[in-house]
Amino acid sequence: MKEIDNNADVVIIGGGVNGCSLAYQLAKKGKKVVLCEKNHLCSGATGRCGAGIRQQWSTRENIELSIKSIRIFKGLEKELGQEIGLRQGGYLIIVHDKKEMMQAERNVKMEKELGLDVSILTPYEILNVVPILDIKGMNAIGATFCPTDGHVDPFKTTHAYAKAAEKQGAKLYKFTNVTDIKTKNKRIDCVITNRGTIKTNIVVNAAGAWSKQVAEKLKIKLPNRPFRKEILVTERVKPVFKAMVISFKDGIYFSQQDEGQILGGIPIPNEKSGYLTVPTFDFLQHMSKTLTRYAPTLKFVNVIRQWTGYYDVTPDARPILGEVEGLKGFIQCNGFSGHGFMLSPMVTKILTEYISEGKSSDILERLNINRFKGKKIVHETSVVG
Repeated sequence: MKEIDNNADVVIIGGGVNGCSLAYQLAKKGKKVVLCEKNHLCSGATGRCGAGIRQQWSTRENIELSIKSIRIFKGLEKELGQEIGLRQGGYLIIVHDKKEMMQAERNVKMEKELGLDVSILTPYEILNVVPILDIKGMNAIGATFCPTDGHVDPFKTTHAYAKAAEKQGAKLYKFTNVTDIKTKNKRIDCVITNRGTIKTNIVVNAAGAWSKQVAEKLKIKLPNRPFRKEILVTERVKPVFKAMVISFKDGIYFSQQDEGQILGGIPIPNEKSGYLTVPTFDFLQHMSKTLTRYAPTLKFVNVIRQWTGYYDVTPDARPILGEVEGLKGFIQCNGFSGHGFMLSPMVTKILTEYISEGKSSDILERLNINRFKGKKIVHETSVVG
C-alpha cells in the first residue's frame, strides 16, 4: 500500500460521485487534493442507486440544480474522455388523485418558468410513452413527463471523474478510514486516518449515509438519518419502453435498461432508520406486487438479483451544502435523500467555486445547515419513500 500524502489543500471524505467529482474539479483549479474512501470507489449509495436523473421537483433549488446538472452530464463524456452511459428517455411521474394533480400543476408551472420542457399527460397519452402500463391498475388520472430526464451509469461516471482527477494530480486513497479530525482556533487543522495524518485546512464531508458520523468527530450534529433502500433487476426481455416510471404515492420507480432488464425499487412499509444491509423478502413481495399492478405483462419475468443501499435523509429531503458556521473549513456535501447522483454535477461545481474562489451562491445559502435553526422548513414533496 503506497504511502499517504501528509498535507493537502483539501481533504475529501467519501469516494462516491460527489467526492470524485470534487476531487477532479478542485485539482483542475490547482488545488492539492486528497480523497479518502474507507472502502472502494462507488461502494456506497452511488454504486447502489437506480441511475436515474430527473428535473421534476417541488422545490426551486432541486429544479435549478438538476436542470444545470443534466446540461453538464450532456458534455461530460467529451470533457472527461470517458463514456458515462447517458440515455435521455424521460421520466413519467404518475398522478393518482386530485390533490396530487394540484401539486403536479404547481410543479410544472415552476419548472416551465425555469425553462424546463415538461408537460401534463392524459391517461391515454401515458400509454404513448410506456405502452405496457395498466391505467386502471395504477389508478392513474394523468402524469407529468419530461423527455430530457433519463439515466447515467453511476460506475462509469464516478470512475471517469476519478481517472480525470488523478490526471490532474489529485490523490485518491481507497481503504483509507478517517478516524479523527483535529481543529485549531476554530478551523480545520488536520485529518487523522488509519494510514497517517494529513495536514489541511479544508475538509469536505461527502461520506453519504456516514456523513453524520464524520460530523460527530467535530461535535457537530447533522439531522441526517440513514434508511435502507432496496432495488431489484430482472432477466432481459424485449425492450419496449425508455422512460423511468415513478409514483410518489406508491413509492415505486422502475425503468428498462438498454439490454432489456427491468430495474426498480420501492420502500418497505414502516422501514426504520439504521444501517440495515440485509435484503428482505418483504421488499421482493411488495415490489413484485406493485410492479405487476402497474405493468401486468411483467408477471412472468424472473427476478435475478436484489441489493440494498442507503438514502442519507434530511428533515426536508434536500441536501446540506456548504460551510458549517463557527468552524472554518468544514464543508458539507451530504443529505441528498436519495438524489445525490443526479444533482452531483452542479452541486460539486458550486462547492468547487466556493472552496477555490470563495464564491458563494444563493443555493449554498438556502441549503446550508443553518436552515434548520428555528426557520420554516420547505419540504421537497417529489420524493419516493
